[in-house]
Amino acid sequence: MKKNIFRNYYYICLLIVIACVLGIGLLIIGFSSQMYREERFKEVANLADIYINNIQGEYEKNGQMNSPDMDRISSNFSNYNGITLIVYDETGKCILCKDENYKNSVLSSEKRNQLEAGEYLEFDTDKVSAQQPTICYGNRFFVGKADSDEVERFYILAYGSVEEIDNFVFMLFLICSTAILIIVIVAGFILLRCTKRMTKQINSIAEITEKYAKGDFSEQIKVTGSKEMRNFASALNKMADFMKTSDDVSKSFIANVSHELRTPMTTIGGFVDGILDGTIPKAKQGQYLILVSQEIKRLRILVSSMLNMTRFESGTLTPNFTEINLTDTVISTVLMFEKKIEDKKIEIEGLDSDRLMAVADKDLIQQVIYNLVENAIKFVNEGGVISFSFNEMDKYCYVSVKNTGDGLENDELPQVFDRFYKADSSRGKDTTGLGLGLSISRKIVHLHNGQIIVKSVKGEYTEFIIKIPVKQ
Repeated sequence: MKKNIFRNYYYICLLIVIACVLGIGLLIIGFSSQMYREERFKEVANLADIYINNIQGEYEKNGQMNSPDMDRISSNFSNYNGITLIVYDETGKCILCKDENYKNSVLSSEKRNQLEAGEYLEFDTDKVSAQQPTICYGNRFFVGKADSDEVERFYILAYGSVEEIDNFVFMLFLICSTAILIIVIVAGFILLRCTKRMTKQINSIAEITEKYAKGDFSEQIKVTGSKEMRNFASALNKMADFMKTSDDVSKSFIANVSHELRTPMTTIGGFVDGILDGTIPKAKQGQYLILVSQEIKRLRILVSSMLNMTRFESGTLTPNFTEINLTDTVISTVLMFEKKIEDKKIEIEGLDSDRLMAVADKDLIQQVIYNLVENAIKFVNEGGVISFSFNEMDKYCYVSVKNTGDGLENDELPQVFDRFYKADSSRGKDTTGLGLGLSISRKIVHLHNGQIIVKSVKGEYTEFIIKIPVKQ
């Protein structure tokens, strides 16, 4: 596995697994050994108590500690499960014990005092050594004869080996270690497979996105793996589709820009050359200069549209608000299309309305009007009507541009303001234009804190309504 983030991810996950398994293993060993030790302590204490009961019962019968029956009882309990039992009299002298090592032992006064305070049960290091302690249970007990009211005090010590505890802990350690090793190996193998799968998928994504960076969108990323990876792959595929669409649109945009710029420049160049070389007679030069002026205005608006789109994208466009006459702005803009209006025999209505004033950026608003009028002229039917209306209501100005004609399909209405969208792609009415006019118009109206609305009835009309505040 190459040195990368997934290798680090693998090692981190593996370390977490090892730490968790070790922690659980230590808890199991600690808890189990503690439980086993407590059981061993209870076993020693219970055996000692049973032994005391037997001694007390026998002593009540014959009143002697050194009788054959006492010896038999001691033999029966001798080294049961590795437990040694020793009985001392009240002076500390050993009187009952089958282990030769303790027959001559003496119980110290300190130990007797300790037993007088109550039973004693803990590890003892005095019996063998500090390195090999034993379980020690100690207690005092009283016995009396059946035919007498006298009682005698005795002490008992029971020593149990810890070897069984050590063996149990060792075996538990071996079992846990083996289980931990198996779990770590299995977890490591599973993590390795998962990491390799993720690495393979990421490498595949990297290779395909490299192709995207070079403009090759022919291959899609496979949507597989975890939910997160599927979401990631789907997002990249959507991005690739968008980039492909944007690339196609950009190429179309450049082609349209070239065409749109070339047309007015060719017209202007032809008219100017005709005037200079005398092809156009002096009597008609004024008429052609008007056409040149109109083409220059068209060219200026076209360049402004592209520049404004760039400024919109960068957020640097700031309107220059002044009080303007919206009615005059519409009239002057319509006059720029006088020849086209005459060629299509279009009837214009509503320009004789009263003056409508608003605070706005004159150049930007004129660009909006220009785009709407140009759009209306393109799609109005031959000999059709373009009507304008101007109203003020609730501190808002309303300017409407309505043309008769085929109208828009219902599914086109939500898209007409999208950047690069051209309704003519489905209707075949217009082969020029950048598909930016309505998108720019909406942005300009939004900069004026207003709205632009489109209404249409298929086969009847299309209407665009601009709504901006009277005062900003």
